[in-house]
Amino acid sequence: MARSNEVYLAKLAEQAERYDDMIESIKRVCEINADLSVEERNLLSVAYKNKVGSRRASWRIITANEQKEEQKGETEHLRLIKIYRQKVEAEQEQICNDAINVIDTYLIPQASNAEAIVFYKKMKGDYYRYLSEIKVGDDRVNIANEAMKAYRACIATEDLAVTHPIRLGLALNYSVFFYEIYHNAVRACQLAKTAFEEAVPELDTLSEETYKDSTLIMQLLRDNLTLWQADLPNEVQVESVANLT
Repeated sequence: MARSNEVYLAKLAEQAERYDDMIESIKRVCEINADLSVEERNLLSVAYKNKVGSRRASWRIITANEQKEEQKGETEHLRLIKIYRQKVEAEQEQICNDAINVIDTYLIPQASNAEAIVFYKKMKGDYYRYLSEIKVGDDRVNIANEAMKAYRACIATEDLAVTHPIRLGLALNYSVFFYEIYHNAVRACQLAKTAFEEAVPELDTLSEETYKDSTLIMQLLRDNLTLWQADLPNEVQVESVANLT
């Protein structure tokens, strides 16, 4: 099928909220030529994000119920919950591994510009982060390390303006990684604060479209910063950092 038809089907699948179909169409586009346009790249991101997002939400609900049943001592309910949780975890793991494989096999090797490379490396870090959420022990540590490598590699190749939505999105997700996976509120706050403060003086230089995208992410950075600072001891002062790694 022609590339344009696959892109059309991906858009149609998005409207129909059939994200499995959307992913398959975009994967076929990658097989034709993985040097994606911005539109195609965003379709890929939306497809995987929605597919994995439903599993992540399900997993959080299931684990919350598991904790409640543990407190009650309901052994039979716990047995059923464990089986169901493992089913959802297997689905989430498959989605994450599929996304990472597409990124490594097609997208990064064929990316033709720095912006695309940063986008894909950030996405790779995100899907390792989603994997680490459902792991424990050494598996969690090892997968979190892979997420860290991906985020750091992303920063090492970064050559984007401080107000660029991809750069701000990287700072947002990297700071979330430190807060949720490493439980390091200080580092998370440093990253969020740095990205926010660097971008503020440059906002007047942006086009209307970029301004909307950038300020939306900046609002999320500020919201997280406000929330996370509440977890810090009173004597800890969060300073901006020059090096995000």
